[in-house]
Amino acid sequence: MNTDIDYDLTLGQWEALKALRLPASDRGALNRRAVESLIALQLATAGDEGPAITAKGRSVLLRGSPLLWDVTA
Repeated sequence: MNTDIDYDLTLGQWEALKALRLPASDRGALNRRAVESLIALQLATAGDEGPAITAKGRSVLLRGSPLLWDVTA
């Protein structure tokens, strides 16, 4: 398995990562703790206009949660 996408994210982190896909003006309030942990994992970055999803974060989001892989099988 590719370890680059094997993240054990909480529901709050997944929701924050999904929200970061939207422009800052279109998303609601984000869980600060979740965003900080995403930044630490390099799945998001802090910028002048607020947090943004990184290429790595987008890849993880597209792959989905490993916990959900069994549900679709």
